[in-house]
Amino acid sequence: MTDNEKYMISIIGEQKLDDDTDKIEVITAGNYILKNGHSYIGYKEYDENAPGSYFDNLIKVDGNTVTITRKGPMKSQLILEKGRRHQCLYQTPAGDLMIGVFTKTLKSTLDKSGGTLEVSYTLDFNTDLVSENRFKITIEEKSSIQ
Repeated sequence: MTDNEKYMISIIGEQKLDDDTDKIEVITAGNYILKNGHSYIGYKEYDENAPGSYFDNLIKVDGNTVTITRKGPMKSQLILEKGRRHQCLYQTPAGDLMIGVFTKTLKSTLDKSGGTLEVSYTLDFNTDLVSENRFKITIEEKSSIQ
């Protein structure tokens, strides 16, 4: 955690595959800025299986579109646009995949001091449903957390 990471970012993610549901919760320090009507959320995601290795994540919120860019050992970019399906590149240890992403809901209460972003979407491979997903990101200034 560095001094220039002025925000606490809480991420709750859920993935449903057939009858199995996985849930993750992460709280990390990061950066947040509202610029020209767009919100930018930046944070590092550490790899439990490779100590010292991490991904740089940047989430851009622009109206009804959220772009999640992940840089590191494996790169990906998801485009989540309410009511639309996008083809996105996702790198895995087994190779690159093109996956379909359809965004069902997108709700943002982000303002200059933080807020929440909630998104639900499906992932498909060759138009076959892979999983149903949702996440909620909450951003708070560290100085406002007691």
